[in-house]
Amino acid sequence: MIYIQEAHASDFWQLEDNEKDKVVFTSPQGYEERVNLAGLCVTKLGIKFPALIDEFNNPTEVAYTGWPDRLYVIDRDGRIAHKSAAGPFGFEPDALGKTLEKILAH
Repeated sequence: MIYIQEAHASDFWQLEDNEKDKVVFTSPQGYEERVNLAGLCVTKLGIKFPALIDEFNNPTEVAYTGWPDRLYVIDRDGRIAHKSAAGPFGFEPDALGKTLEKILAH
């Protein structure tokens, strides 16, 4: 997982669900604030795998159109083997599974 630009910061686009879940934050003003928000996100969502944090000017998000969330599989040669549609509604677990099976078979 790569944590990118905050999707629903209260100073841009606040959702009622964020208020209900008590995850209301303004956009970070520096990288350390982003690190803290990413940590809260990982903890709140119960993420159990490594999470990296995009640089403050969001080059990963820009390069891979990571917002809204997408799933990528990178093959052994460092190439994109699978890119989902925008999630979570664009996630296709069967297509993702087939890609993983193909990569693991080689």
